[in-house]
Amino acid sequence: MHDPYFFGYGSLVNRRTHSFQNAQPAQVTGWRRAWRRSPLRKVCYLTAVPDRQDYIEGLIASVPGADWAALDERERAYARVPLGSELRHQAGAVNVAIYAIEPDKHFEPTDDNPVLLSYLDVVVQGYLSEFGMAGVTHFFETTEGWHAPILNDRDAPIYSRAQALTEEERQIVDEGLSRLSPHSKQRY
Repeated sequence: MHDPYFFGYGSLVNRRTHSFQNAQPAQVTGWRRAWRRSPLRKVCYLTAVPDRQDYIEGLIASVPGADWAALDERERAYARVPLGSELRHQAGAVNVAIYAIEPDKHFEPTDDNPVLLSYLDVVVQGYLSEFGMAGVTHFFETTEGWHAPILNDRDAPIYSRAQALTEEERQIVDEGLSRLSPHSKQRY
């Protein structure tokens, strides 16, 4: 029996934020990323929402012994949803789940629920590592909800899995955000 896998599309794309094995790039069709707020968190995070016209690039990795407890705790604001033939990867015949906030439990971002820049940094660093600049560009262009304010917490990260970025990585994030203006509001 094979270990199940998860499909990550936010911070889980960044291998520095977890120790799950057998990680590899993957793509799921029929979903897109969106910044959403949840009653379970004070800030906006990414979620996956169904969308027949879109796709998400991400990372799959195995969950040893199907022990989902640690990952379920990390992703506690999300439901674990099984994926099927909409997923493309090279891991063979394995079961894969995506974490998504249930549709009736997430809401559009507001000025009171910013996106943490330290979280965005981690996500973009992961996409850059896994998919290069094309993946970063796709991330910025296909993620919904950029009207959410961005809270610059780089000097004192609030996000628990914040990573050190190179100057080049910081510039890539900042340039991606500047291309979205005036849609994105930044709090500095």
